[in-house]
Amino acid sequence: MSVLLAAFLPAALLSATVLLSVPDPAGDANGDGSYQLPARPAVSAAMLDLRLFRAENVGGKLQLSTALGAVGNPWQAPAGFSGLNLDIFVKTGPGGADDLGNLGLRTVQPPGWQEHYRVNGFVAQHFSADTAGKVRLDSGAPRVSLRGTDIVIDTDIQAGAYSYWVMTSLYTPFSPDGVARPGGDTSLSALRSAREGTPAPIDVLLSGDQKSVYTSGALSSVGQVRDVRALTLLGLAVTGLVVASILGVLAWRRGA
Repeated sequence: MSVLLAAFLPAALLSATVLLSVPDPAGDANGDGSYQLPARPAVSAAMLDLRLFRAENVGGKLQLSTALGAVGNPWQAPAGFSGLNLDIFVKTGPGGADDLGNLGLRTVQPPGWQEHYRVNGFVAQHFSADTAGKVRLDSGAPRVSLRGTDIVIDTDIQAGAYSYWVMTSLYTPFSPDGVARPGGDTSLSALRSAREGTPAPIDVLLSGDQKSVYTSGALSSVGQVRDVRALTLLGLAVTGLVVASILGVLAWRRGA
């Protein structure tokens, strides 16, 4: 996979309107509960612990902010933070991709995301999915900045009411996609878990206990969850029932 150089630029100093604000429980950056972070380099659980996600309207465009428990830079990344991958998936329309970025998780109905942002301190990437779920890596890198413990992404998406899936995973330069995957490796630099093949995210944006996410492999979205495609199909079904009822009544009257 090609890698784009990130554009880590200051966020626009414009008045913002909050579209969505979702807190996440503190202290649950441990996957299914068994994940153990590596000792080398030293990455604390707080550095991967989601605390608050916000979507805001800044000058008509969508700005995404993710607050973490702490910020560190063990890999000395130019953005001023490292040790994690932050993945944000956005549903802006019907259809889309169900797989959440090859991280071992998929969406829960209604399915499909259209925009995916991944940042880790070294690179910032933007992926797009069409209605059929085909994913491509876009040529332009999103604008990313650090505000205290908040990672801020300024997108080119028109501000609106959307659905989101948000998660953190452990960054490693020794993986092609920069994602460390849990397993039984006991070396000092490995991410360990009680079971092989479990999802890569350390923390996911979810109000309740996240253990069921790792058992089912499916993550629910937050925010606006309507799928226009599903609503259209429902509307057609209702219309068909109404038409069938009317035709039935007319046929009965003619036979009476």
